[in-house]
Amino acid sequence: MREVAIAAYATTKFSRKSDRSLFELACEPCSNILRRHDITKEDIDAVIFSSCSFEQYSSSIISDMLGLSPKISHRTDNLCNSGTSAIVSAFSYISCGLCESALVVGAEMINTTGHRLTWDVSRGEYGLPVHWAALFAKAHMRKYGTTEEQMANISVRNHLNAAKNPDALFTKPVAIDEVLNSRKIVPPIKLLDCSSICNGSSAILLVSGEKARKIDNPIWIRGIGQRTNCASFSKIAGDLTSIIATRQAAADAYRMAAIEPSSLDVSELHDAFTILEILSYEDLNFANKGEGGKFVNNATMSVNPRGGILGCGHPIGATGVAQTAEIAMQLDGKAGLRQVKGCKTGLVQNLAAAGTSATILILGTD
Repeated sequence: MREVAIAAYATTKFSRKSDRSLFELACEPCSNILRRHDITKEDIDAVIFSSCSFEQYSSSIISDMLGLSPKISHRTDNLCNSGTSAIVSAFSYISCGLCESALVVGAEMINTTGHRLTWDVSRGEYGLPVHWAALFAKAHMRKYGTTEEQMANISVRNHLNAAKNPDALFTKPVAIDEVLNSRKIVPPIKLLDCSSICNGSSAILLVSGEKARKIDNPIWIRGIGQRTNCASFSKIAGDLTSIIATRQAAADAYRMAAIEPSSLDVSELHDAFTILEILSYEDLNFANKGEGGKFVNNATMSVNPRGGILGCGHPIGATGVAQTAEIAMQLDGKAGLRQVKGCKTGLVQNLAAAGTSATILILGTD
């Protein structure tokens, strides 16, 4: 299996309003990559598009708009887990020798239908993500004593980080009292415990190891773990204090990268709701089981330096790509005001549909 690295990355400003089409939005970060880096259009062997949009033939349309004629072109739709699923597909094409390079782009508009899984009748009338987030929160609070204040601290920190990120949807810090007193959506989940669907796009260029060694500071994909346990919420309801798919995918990624969690310097976690970040601390073995609520102010690792999903916003099909672009930027030392000093190894966690599927990526420098 050949090595694969990230050679370039770009992310747009996330927003609630846009006068551009989905395709125009998707082309923006791709054009930035092609313009700012020594890459010709003939160098792009594959274009993989990540989105929950209903638009048909979308990857081919984007390729045409960019003036590309790739060998491979298709869309990946896996709800919130779409972006990293597209990256894994691109990695596979390169590692097996079908391609030398692949452009992965994720884009979503605010009116996407990807915010709800209507197929799953086991969710009954409680079909919105906030309903199952409340179930996770209540279960963890009952079993381990996790508090609303601990969840609120995650929102405070991630909004503070987002204030340093010019591409984030939210650019103002929030105080803990603001979070605790924000409108109750489904108790104990409040408005500022929730992420916001928005417009946005992000892209990364993956290349083979041979090509990567000809560029400055390639970011290597060292470990991958993916797990889809089910689609129905009823099949994960046995233990609402853990995302089993994360635990299983993380074990595979750590094994492939041959590292322990203690080796990580920076991580992008799927904090669509504050409780999910607490569960992630435990499922990724950052914290002992039941102690995730205490980990938020831990100084040994930087978590969600771009502001996470809570601070940046959640353009569903673009989220996993944007998370990966952030870790690549951090390892490249080009994250500006939010730069984590001396980071060499990073992790991306991307979830979908109440944690029924998960992707873990581990990135590293030489």
